[in-house]
This record gives sequence, structure tokens and C-alpha cells, in this order.
Amino acid sequence: MSGNWSRFNIASIVLGFAFLYLPIVLLVIFSFNESKLVTVWGGFSTKWYVSLFHNQGLMDAAWVTLRVGVISATVATVLGTLAALALTRYTRFRGRILFSGMVFAPLVMPEVITGLSLLLLFVAVGFDRGFLTVTLAHITFSMCFVAVVVQSRLMTFDRSLEEAAMDLGAPPVKTFFQITLPVILPAIVSGWMLAFTLSIDDLVISSFTSGPGATTLPMKIYSQVRLGVTPEINAACTLMIAVVAVGVIAASVANKRREVQRARDEQAAQRG
Repeated sequence: MSGNWSRFNIASIVLGFAFLYLPIVLLVIFSFNESKLVTVWGGFSTKWYVSLFHNQGLMDAAWVTLRVGVISATVATVLGTLAALALTRYTRFRGRILFSGMVFAPLVMPEVITGLSLLLLFVAVGFDRGFLTVTLAHITFSMCFVAVVVQSRLMTFDRSLEEAAMDLGAPPVKTFFQITLPVILPAIVSGWMLAFTLSIDDLVISSFTSGPGATTLPMKIYSQVRLGVTPEINAACTLMIAVVAVGVIAASVANKRREVQRARDEQAAQRG
């Protein structure tokens, strides 16, 4: 019986991963297709990547997407970390429930409603839709994800380290930057990566809040796919996958090295 269950579990895992990743693998493979027909293999070629970099419309959209992603992820990480600190360290203050609900509302709010409400807000305050409105919209919906990641790390943080530092005369700001921040830094980096990934992937909210000169890459790809998929689109999507994958791998390697270094420092401290 256990053998049958084992084979069933293996088959389930294989089918699950195939369902998730086989379309991505096919997209990457056909981005190197010689033929203009995206479903007919005509031989290996990188000409569509060359053509992609000569496509000014896609390049402009990619540049907008990267700028929006970096800026929004950075601001969202700062605000999300501060929100997580407030919710974790100050458990009793007037309006905490309202504040918590406002921070985490975008997690459960449909993107259509979020995008429409932001559009109405920008129209009401007289903001011309463009790069700024897209960036503010991305900060709004990605900040809550950073807050969740950082808050989960702060919940398990040993506050005796901070108390020891302040007992030795360190002011609260210095204690945060020298004690708290290095410990929760992996969570902050993970939150930034998550916010950046969500930003470069967003389509619905960007469609509501964008304007002239602020077309993001997902919007550009969607508008072109409606007229038919081209090998250039496959190449652009492959590059987006590569950027996200490299960022995730780099963050994982950095966190692993930091953990190894911390373990070595703890062993050296115990020996000393």
C-alpha cells in the first residue's frame, strides 16, 4: 500500500510541476525559434532577441517597468517595515484595528476595485495620470506584502538583544540600526523582492492608473498579444523571467552567506 501511495504522490508532484512550469519552459524554448510562427519549430536562433532590442516601443515600456518597480519596491519596503514595526511593537494604541485593516486591505481587495478607486482618487485630486500615478499605485498594493513578511520575522525576534544594547547605553535609533536591522534584513530583502516582482507583473492596476508615456511592459505585451503572439513577445517574457530568477537566486545566496557568517560569529563568540 505504501508503495502505491508513494507512486501516487510522485505522479501528483510531477503532474503539478508540469502544469505550473511546462508552459514557461515552452515559452522560453520558442523564444529561440527561427520561424515567425510561434507554434512551429523552425530551428534555433537568437534573432528575435536582437529584434526585441531594436523594438523601441517594447524597450521604452521595459524601462518604465524597471523604474516603477525599483522605486515602488524601495518605498513600499520602507513603509511596510515601519508598519510592521508599529503593529508588532505597539500592540495597544488607539486606532490599531483600523490601522491594521488599512495596511492589509489590499491583500484581499480585488485588483479591479483597487485600480478603479485609485483612478477616482487621482482624478479627484487633479493628478495627471502617468509615471507618478503608476508608481504610487504600485506602492499602495505592494506595501502590505512587505508588512506581512517583515512582521512575521519581528514576531520571532528576541527583544532581549535590544534591551541589552540599550542597557549598555545605546540610544533607540542606534539600537535599531545596529541590532534590529541586521537581524530582520533577510526579511526586508525578501519583502523588497516580492514587491518588485509584483510591480513588474502588474497589469490591472497599471491599466487604470497609467497615462501617456507610462505604458508598462505587461500592458504593452497584453496589447500586442491581442493581435497575435509574436516571437518578440516570447523573448521579452523570457527576459522578464530571467530578471526575476536572477534576483531570487541572488537574494537566496546572500541570505545563505549571511546565515553562515552569523553561525561562524556565534561559534567564535562561544569559543572566546
